[in-house]
Amino acid sequence: MASIFSKIAAGEIPSYKVAEDEKHYAFLDINPVAKGHTLVIPKREVDYIFDLSADEYAELQKFAQKVAIAMKKVIPCVKVGEAVLGLEVPHAHIHLIPITKESDMNFFKEKLTLSDDEMANIAASINGVFEK
Repeated sequence: MASIFSKIAAGEIPSYKVAEDEKHYAFLDINPVAKGHTLVIPKREVDYIFDLSADEYAELQKFAQKVAIAMKKVIPCVKVGEAVLGLEVPHAHIHLIPITKESDMNFFKEKLTLSDDEMANIAASINGVFEK
């Protein structure tokens, strides 16, 4: 059975798409710790990020880098932080989070509640400057 992230990448479940290429998909986290909190996944379903081949891992990081560069252009922040936790969903994924201080990456703080319009606008603004 496909993971929820595989279904999102396949378009079976709606998402706020930030960027996509033939092997990767990036979309806004629906329970963000900061505005613009984005998840980056390989389209090939793999549970544990370190089970990706070396080439797949490198390609995923390169894609995530391009997403982070686009995020930094449109979301006020000092940097875009990266985290890999991998316990919530059995599909390898990278969290990209706009940060101005390290505590912005705290996954245990209360999540933001953003409107559908705000989420759509954030996703569109990142996608608008994403360089393929």
